[in-house]
Amino acid sequence: MNLRKKLIAKPGKRIKLSKIDAAFHGNYADDEQAKDALARNVARLAELQQKLYAEKKHALLIVLQGIDAAGKDGTCWHVMAAMNPLGTYVKSFKQPTEEEQRHDFLWRVHPFAPGLGQMAVFNRSHYEEVLVPRVHDLVPKSVWSSRYDLINSFEEGLTQAGVTLLKFFLYITPEEQLERFRQRLDDPARQWKISEADYTERAHWDAYIDAYEDMLEKCSTPHAPWYVIPSNHKWFRNLAVSTIIEATLDDMKLTLPEPTVNLDEIRRKYHQAKKTGVGKAGSPADR
Repeated sequence: MNLRKKLIAKPGKRIKLSKIDAAFHGNYADDEQAKDALARNVARLAELQQKLYAEKKHALLIVLQGIDAAGKDGTCWHVMAAMNPLGTYVKSFKQPTEEEQRHDFLWRVHPFAPGLGQMAVFNRSHYEEVLVPRVHDLVPKSVWSSRYDLINSFEEGLTQAGVTLLKFFLYITPEEQLERFRQRLDDPARQWKISEADYTERAHWDAYIDAYEDMLEKCSTPHAPWYVIPSNHKWFRNLAVSTIIEATLDDMKLTLPEPTVNLDEIRRKYHQAKKTGVGKAGSPADR
């Protein structure tokens, strides 16, 4: 199954999230069946990210959005853990600081866009500014509605600079969200994640869904598509995201760069150093 084709939010098309099966799991029956496929994907991602870092001709920006408990952190743990931290970083854009509020809403975002050779993950992103302010009526409609075009222009500029964007909306049902909240309450290892806002924000579920649907319709573009990832099954979420990232990196035809030195000369110096023993205990280098 081509998950990129299956899960993409087609540019300009309205998506009704209520018609999407959040429990969809493709051709896999359970996590045991998917385990090997995920392991292969993660290993391949590590290889491709090394080439991305070494070649420095492309960059990748991964955007993760989703309602509370949809699995943004879990996706980072299980998919992005394969990446070398030398060329990968995660940034989370939450409530703006006073300093950030004195600037345009993209001011705090642009410095964290990846440079060539880098892979960045936005675990919550600039899209927060067309979600929370809208749902909670923090700014007039004329303000948040104008941000869609600004976001599209911002992302188009990134693509012109060599950045490929992959945007994943992790979709779960309200029943699944409540079950995950229960698991947090019962598991001491997860209780640190509990917030009073988890429950108060549930009252705005329908408003958030409307905002997400507008986000997907207005900001899924040919150069920066959104993918709606059914995420009731965490294992399928991880498999789908890793599959799409791998396929996207494969499309870049990444290669390791050619050496910038004369290898024959370096080999000659290596054999000379080995023969003379320079650097060994008692050698001239140690006197």
